[in-house]
Amino acid sequence: MNTLRTILKNKPSTEVWSIEPGASVLDAVKRMAELGIGALLVMEGERLVGIVSERDYARKVILKGRRSEATLVEEIMTSEVLTATPGMTAQHCLGMMTEGHFRHLPVIEDDRIMGVVSIGDLVKCVIADQQVVIEELERYVTGG
Repeated sequence: MNTLRTILKNKPSTEVWSIEPGASVLDAVKRMAELGIGALLVMEGERLVGIVSERDYARKVILKGRRSEATLVEEIMTSEVLTATPGMTAQHCLGMMTEGHFRHLPVIEDDRIMGVVSIGDLVKCVIADQQVVIEELERYVTGG
């Protein structure tokens, strides 16, 4: 089973993208679009205070008729952010994310953000792990 440490090591970039809570939602959405990502960590200095996603924007701004440039990130962010540690398995974290209905998971070690994994990162990893098991079983059954 792969751990988040392995997943982060194999990601093309471990850059952690963030925004301040007092920034406008418009700035957050522009930043996500520029970076091609679906969520930003909300940071006060080095401290994680929330996460804001495209889903937050759609549900808490667009559907409520609010103005992106007049709404602050802190007004729509999720402030109770579940986090993971690098030693946790992809399978375990995928379960957490499925149960909690969220798609981005900050990985923290020693109070420091190590990176963020998406549900897509975890699904790819779990599928790869399952493929290895399938190949091993095929070799066993065929005597190879």
